[in-house]
Amino acid sequence: MSYVDGFVIPVPAGKKEAYRAMAAKAAPIFKEFGATRIVECWGDDIPDGKVTDFKGAVKAEAGENVVFSWIVWPSKAVRDEGNKKVMEDPRLKMEDDMPFDGKRLIYGGFEILLDSE
Repeated sequence: MSYVDGFVIPVPAGKKEAYRAMAAKAAPIFKEFGATRIVECWGDDIPDGKVTDFKGAVKAEAGENVVFSWIVWPSKAVRDEGNKKVMEDPRLKMEDDMPFDGKRLIYGGFEILLDSE
């Protein structure tokens, strides 16, 4: 059964293209290490919630948008090994000018309960 890593990230609106470029650079490396699909979504219709919402979850500030993304892996074992390789890969070394604040990034691994595909 496939396994999914999910992410919610606040990104300054002016850094949309820098984020897209970073994601485009990283995607083939994740695939090299076993991921089958990488999806990056730029917030377009993110309503304010009464209790919580995407912006509140990542403490998005004025001028920031929210990216919702996920990586699909063939299994949790492939994901665990792939993520280990990704973290060690010098091609994905974290730069000082990252287009987002990593301290407010939310991520986690998920088992698939339903896939209508």
